[in-house]
Amino acid sequence: MQIIPVIDLKDGCVVAAKYGQREHYQPIKSGLCASHEAIIIIEALLKLHPFKLFYLADLDAITGNGSHQKEIKAVLRSFPHTVFWIDQGYTYFERPYSDFKNAVPVIGSESLEESDLTRLIQMNGSYILSLDHTKDKKLGAATVFEDIRFWPETIIIMNLNKVGSFEGPDFNLLKQFKIHYPDKQFVAAGGIRNLADLVTLKKLDIHQALVASALHSGAIGKRELEHLEK
Repeated sequence: MQIIPVIDLKDGCVVAAKYGQREHYQPIKSGLCASHEAIIIIEALLKLHPFKLFYLADLDAITGNGSHQKEIKAVLRSFPHTVFWIDQGYTYFERPYSDFKNAVPVIGSESLEESDLTRLIQMNGSYILSLDHTKDKKLGAATVFEDIRFWPETIIIMNLNKVGSFEGPDFNLLKQFKIHYPDKQFVAAGGIRNLADLVTLKKLDIHQALVASALHSGAIGKRELEHLEK
């Protein structure tokens, strides 16, 4: 099981995501460090565990309220041997980080309209796809959920209502995707509370998970991370 720490950027700082209600996100209060600056928080996470991969979401870009390209480029330069999955919504089609070998684009369905799908095909699968859900609906272009021509090898299954909830991941949603598409590599996102949740995901043949709150609260700490690597 690979844990992928999440860095959510909003208004120039790292924020604590909760229930997908982005307008209410506040600067993060982490048990790992006192800062809410991305580079310092990443350093603190790397002291906790030698993570090889991070997920970095530019919430301002996703919601059309600016971007953190300057801050993200500083992160990429500061950690050249660490890979970052970067979600900037539609703006990633402009390839702003093409000079960085450690940047991988995430394309979230919530940022896609049907008219964007031609450009998605042109990326030849060189991206991570995030299929974004709330409790009762799929977000974004419907076709991208139905047509696996748009699916790369790795796909995030995101339930925004679960994010930061400490209610547990959407096991049923993940199970259904794995049953219907057993050859795809799915990444769990939203609601992961503890080691037990991760063990359950592993039993469902889900081997990667995006985690934020449980790392900063200490619910998943050094001991749990070491256990997952055995």
